[in-house]
Amino acid sequence: MRDFKKLKVWIKAHHFTLEVYKITLNFPDHERFGLTSQIRRAAVSISSNIAEGCGRIGEKELARFLIISTGSANEAEYQLLLAYHLKYIQLESYQSLNYLINEVKRMLFAFIEKLAVGNRP
Repeated sequence: MRDFKKLKVWIKAHHFTLEVYKITLNFPDHERFGLTSQIRRAAVSISSNIAEGCGRIGEKELARFLIISTGSANEAEYQLLLAYHLKYIQLESYQSLNYLINEVKRMLFAFIEKLAVGNRP
């Protein structure tokens, strides 16, 4: 079992989630149950799946949850783009969050690859 709070990728994903919560405070009220809720759930899912995977037995199980986290990261990345195109966030905020989520995705891919290499015969 790993301590997820010590993983750099979890720390970065958690930071992303906190930033998403801050930026979505300014979304229109009519998006409360739409895009605001969706992007928050996607962001939380990234960190949550990393944490859940760390509680599983074996690196294969951890890798499975990291893959799920990657899917959530892709979802959040699109939702940020949508929020920008709908003019809910400014270009600077979009670029900052987009950079951060892509950094998380790179870290997830690297971690998954590292686990896969360790499981090869």
